Amino acid sequence: MEMNASYTSFVAVGDSFTEGMSDLLPDGSYRGWADLLAARLAAREPGFRYANLAVRGKLIGQIAEDQAPAAAAMGADVVTLVGGLNDALRPKVDMGRVRAHLEGAVELLAPSCKHLVLMRSPGRNGPVMKRFRPRMEELFGILEELAGRHGALLVDLYGAPVLGDPRLWDVDRLHLTPEGHRRVAEAVWQTLGLPAEEDWRAPLPAATAPGWPVRRAEDLRFARQHLLPWIGRRLTGRSSGDGRPAKRPELLPYGTPPLS
Repeated sequence: MEMNASYTSFVAVGDSFTEGMSDLLPDGSYRGWADLLAARLAAREPGFRYANLAVRGKLIGQIAEDQAPAAAAMGADVVTLVGGLNDALRPKVDMGRVRAHLEGAVELLAPSCKHLVLMRSPGRNGPVMKRFRPRMEELFGILEELAGRHGALLVDLYGAPVLGDPRLWDVDRLHLTPEGHRRVAEAVWQTLGLPAEEDWRAPLPAATAPGWPVRRAEDLRFARQHLLPWIGRRLTGRSSGDGRPAKRPELLPYGTPPLS
């Protein structure tokens, strides 16, 4: 990897993690690590262009079929592909099909750009993580294999203990806080060979854990506001991204409003 490299364009592909949930802006939209990274890259390169095709709730088959061909056609310097975790977190999943979709997307994207970036996604410490850890690690093994085979860069967020700290996760326990997204942006920035501005792996300051009554109240709020609606969508075959367009579907100069 060339150190202090220059990049003229960036396309982000994926699901809610790349869309930017839960890095909420005052206008009700989401920012997230990809937008933060694009802003930093744009500050280095006049005329820098950026597209974000990610849509919350998408499975890897949908990402491979809908987003990957559009991203490949854009011919960007950098493409990030993050997907498969929504599949792995479902009660039932065919990991063979997940592998096939990932292979198809990587085979399409890798030749289309200067640098394809894959990620081992972070996971919040807790009982959900324990239950799905074997499946997640199988997914990450597939990504490592594909990165090695196709010369893609691999960002190991899963291997950074700080990104498992519950304080870096929103109340829905599925999406990072603004600080979490900021650290992910720094991790990708450094992986692209750009000068580090901070240690994104640095642990948070020590803090006193909340007592049982507080934890119980948080658990009940989480179940009511997030877990039960999520289960409802799974039972009815719906997704939070149904009918939702990509946040930035065209590769436009950074700062240009997305086309409606």
